[in-house]
Amino acid sequence: MDSGLIQEVVSATLLAGTPLIIAALGLLMNERAGVLNLGAEGMMSLGAVYGFIAALSFSSPVLGLAAGLMAGALVAGGFALLTITLQANQVASGLALAIFGVGLAGFVGKPYESQSLKAVGEWSIPLLVDIPWLGPIFFQQQPMVYLSWVLFGAVWWFLYRSRSGLLLRAVGEDPAAAHAIGRSVVGVRYLAVIFGGALCGLGGACLSIFYAPMWVEGLIAGRGWIALALVVFATWRPFRVLLGAYLFGGVLIAQLFLQGSGVKISVPSQLLSSLPYLATIIVLVLISRDSRRIRQHSPASLGRAFRADE
Repeated sequence: MDSGLIQEVVSATLLAGTPLIIAALGLLMNERAGVLNLGAEGMMSLGAVYGFIAALSFSSPVLGLAAGLMAGALVAGGFALLTITLQANQVASGLALAIFGVGLAGFVGKPYESQSLKAVGEWSIPLLVDIPWLGPIFFQQQPMVYLSWVLFGAVWWFLYRSRSGLLLRAVGEDPAAAHAIGRSVVGVRYLAVIFGGALCGLGGACLSIFYAPMWVEGLIAGRGWIALALVVFATWRPFRVLLGAYLFGGVLIAQLFLQGSGVKISVPSQLLSSLPYLATIIVLVLISRDSRRIRQHSPASLGRAFRADE
């Protein structure tokens, strides 16, 4: 494998992992606040379809991203109303959101399945792109790759360097204590859930506008569930979310390369297509063996409803 091909594979890996980074960072914020939202697949699907429709209708990728973000935030707000205000079960509500979102996206997007968008060009960062070998990989990328890095830095800074991030983590660990010192647990959780839904919608729009500029039913293809798994893989830490997303992206690109390279291998294409998901399952099985580490980093009130009168 020559140097140019390695550059292409690594560069494609960064783009393939970008929607997962964006969605998983949003889910990380949800869960750090103590709310478990299993509806990522539905939110990403709705973000993808509405983002595609807006980008196609207005010939603007930026408006498409905004539409995807708002679609995710809107349905996440409904989830927050059910689980935070009305105290519905978070697991059941999240699963219902996932099923509803995928179904609604397929229905809404049916008239647009034969259409596609103009591919968005790569952005080159002056001077940095001229760095030998690394420059074309990291500094000649789709704009969403750069945005995912900015979001990663912002989420990390918010969680570990800001007072608001400390409050959010406190709400996830002990909401009763946060309430006792006069903090609004409900308000913090609402903001976290809506922010998480917005990023899931943005991740879906990234898929339908930048990664594969088209809409087909099933475009998300389980990435919402992978994003949820990545948060556990990362033990609720942003840097490991980044690594996990690129691991999945690398396996995805590797199997696409094997299928398209013409290399004769006696492995069914269906098995190759399942490799990213198998890799994720294997990693989760391995890390789940270390229950002490998971308990150490998992928010103590994750998935538990909070009532101020208790």
